[in-house]
Amino acid sequence: MQTILLTGSAGFIGSKTAELLLKQGNMVVGIDNFNDYYDIELKKYRNNQLLKFYKYKLELADIEDLQTLKVIFGKYKFDAVINLAARAGVRYSLENPHVYVTTNIHGSLNLLELMREFNIKKYVIASSSSTYAGEEMPFNEELPVNKPISTYAATKKSAELIAYTYHYLFGIDVSILRYFTVYGPAGRPDMSYFRFIKWIDEGKPIELFGDGTQSRDFTYIDDIANGTIKAIKEVGYEIINLGGGKNPISIKYMISKIEEYLGKKALINQKEFQKTDMDVTWADISKAKCILDWEPKVNFDDGLKRTVEWYLENKSWLKEIKI
Repeated sequence: MQTILLTGSAGFIGSKTAELLLKQGNMVVGIDNFNDYYDIELKKYRNNQLLKFYKYKLELADIEDLQTLKVIFGKYKFDAVINLAARAGVRYSLENPHVYVTTNIHGSLNLLELMREFNIKKYVIASSSSTYAGEEMPFNEELPVNKPISTYAATKKSAELIAYTYHYLFGIDVSILRYFTVYGPAGRPDMSYFRFIKWIDEGKPIELFGDGTQSRDFTYIDDIANGTIKAIKEVGYEIINLGGGKNPISIKYMISKIEEYLGKKALINQKEFQKTDMDVTWADISKAKCILDWEPKVNFDDGLKRTVEWYLENKSWLKEIKI
């Protein structure tokens, strides 16, 4: 059994990762500030699922708050830190760039400083496929990714660089995971698939930015959580893609499958393509296979069907969720 500090434990990826760690018999100390970037009822729902495990401890805190973090680090003896607390969302990073810098960069720095102080040697941090903007596909980890097209992507790259510094100077073992369009039950309501399911079911027009031909390398939440846990192993310093690794799925195809699963037709309100969006993402996952013995198990159609089924099962309270 290990004791893991997991930040962002009420978040989409954080809660599923915590759940799998707990099912493996580990103790998980979760940190979350329950910020209102999106409807906190979803965060409460996820956290309530975790509170069923007696080895789960929640600490209400913000990774930007160094002094509170220091108290938490002194309270437990951690074997590893998994940092999944971050400001997410490409478009919102243009509206409020400062909070992306303070959370994604300063918050990461706070954790690394305390790891150095408390002699914790394993750090896993979530990065993003957004860092690959403008590069040739499929995206591999050797690409320079020096041309971010959103504040969000820039802060993710910055957090990667700071982690390398602490690896080099203080011997912290670092796994950087570049996630590719994570989807699944209890996801974020600002994600397109969540919004489309809800809007199509309610008979409301969906907001489609661009013509729908843009494609994503969708990766199911359980696969992402499994890969995150595998990344706790000793690697030195590695950047590793966690993605579907096959042909990307178009937004048009996703809409057609949601229509099929709901038995309803979408009303489409087409809008201008967003400059901060990427046309296509596609992961080369050969490194994940080699280092982590990881590859995704859930195909897109099955994962989306599970997501629609979860929505229908929880529709009574999801109808109140703001998106």
